[in-house]
Amino acid sequence: MANEANDKRLAAEAAVAEVTPGQRVGLGTGSTVAYFIDALAARVRDGLAIRAVATSLASAERARAAGIAVDDFAEVAHVDLTVDGADELDPRFYAIKGAGGALLREKIVAAASARMVVIADGAKQVAAIGAAKLPVEVIPFARAFVAARLAALGAAVTPRDSLTDNGNLILDARFAAFPEPRDLARALDATPGVMGHGLFLDEVDAAYVARDGVVTRLERAAPRR
Repeated sequence: MANEANDKRLAAEAAVAEVTPGQRVGLGTGSTVAYFIDALAARVRDGLAIRAVATSLASAERARAAGIAVDDFAEVAHVDLTVDGADELDPRFYAIKGAGGALLREKIVAAASARMVVIADGAKQVAAIGAAKLPVEVIPFARAFVAARLAALGAAVTPRDSLTDNGNLILDARFAAFPEPRDLARALDATPGVMGHGLFLDEVDAAYVARDGVVTRLERAAPRR
């Protein structure tokens, strides 16, 4: 665990180099992003002029406490750079995200961003996504309906006890045989009651992955859009 925490910190600190003066920076959610917020705050204290938006109340609170100016994303239409973690990332730059429960806000901020960078320890780098649980954010009214749809797609479904910052539920879906990601994404997007899911298939532009103290920077070969 100590090595994993160190790798998270190293990946996060390396990704701060992506931030340039005057940018509006999207702050993701989770333990790796906490290291990024702390490292970014150190640069802000040294004079880096940026503003931020956050994908969760927890990240906003941490950033503000560290001295980073955080804007209300409801008033923001464009973000220059978002830095976020991932539960899994494969060579296609397909990612599963949302273990921290902020997947819908993360997806929205990523869509508003000119560039998205993932930071992760080496355990999150996989040959193909699908072993991790896939979070699906659902309005409470649709809980049983969406759970049945997920089961029909081949998932074992576990609801979380807590609500998201949006007041919604999260259903964690685990697949014995993971479907083709784009087909699964289309099926989820077409299901009434699903507000968002943790499949990030086009959003990630680059990644900083640290393994055993060594950070590797990866860049998507072709633009995501």
